[in-house]
Amino acid sequence: MDGLRPTEIHWIANHYIGVSGGYLGDFTYPSHREFYAAYCDLKVDPEEYPGTTRQRFLAVLSSAEPRSQAAIVRGVARRFPVGSEVQRTPEARAKLLAMAKRCSQIAAVEPTSPKLASELVHQALADAASLLEAQGPVSALDRVHTALHGYLKAMCRSAGLDMAMLPTDPGVTQIFKLMRENHPALRDMGVQDDAMRKIVFSIGNILDALNPLRNRGSLAHANDQLVERDEALLVVNLTRSIIQYLDGRTQREIARDDGQQGVDPAAFSPP
Repeated sequence: MDGLRPTEIHWIANHYIGVSGGYLGDFTYPSHREFYAAYCDLKVDPEEYPGTTRQRFLAVLSSAEPRSQAAIVRGVARRFPVGSEVQRTPEARAKLLAMAKRCSQIAAVEPTSPKLASELVHQALADAASLLEAQGPVSALDRVHTALHGYLKAMCRSAGLDMAMLPTDPGVTQIFKLMRENHPALRDMGVQDDAMRKIVFSIGNILDALNPLRNRGSLAHANDQLVERDEALLVVNLTRSIIQYLDGRTQREIARDDGQQGVDPAAFSPP
């Protein structure tokens, strides 16, 4: 999916925001500089570009990659809300957000809706999707971590794995280790079994690294320093991909057992 077209960039600046005397909306040079961090979760210095605030904004938006364009466009919607000027109508805002949605579709792995999941998992994934679209990946990081934690618990329960052997309130790394070693869906990984086992083993290392990112680099706590946008997006992508993979493996195992042994798929549903 491509980013913004030149006509769309022109419409955002000249129609939605509006230009007067070379100034873009009510931006001053300082407020325009602060806009990208405050409203877009981006590190951008418009003073690297020559010209008026309008010219600098056009240069920044035109040169940005699609996912950054999406963040800027959503920032515009927040910075210049409906009704703040006559041209900023609900219809114009809807058009603006549609552009952002189109650009952001290449920004992350598509949201997943795993079959084997509790209401908590589905709600956490829905929250993460909304936060990713509205505020960026840093805001979504905590919720995807919660979704993964809940999903791993549901996956273990579905296979009757005894989590009582784990410490009280086990984390994602401990639950995944139990599942990796005992879950029937991960016993046979096909013709590339050795290679896939190395990949699945590496997932455990990834999960182990997610914990400090979530605890010390996300909005889960009052952290002074947050993980950067690109790193947060990587975490969102990885977490969604892990859930998608595990859910696919589990559903395949359910279908295999149902066909060969007459197992009721409802028995695999989380409580």
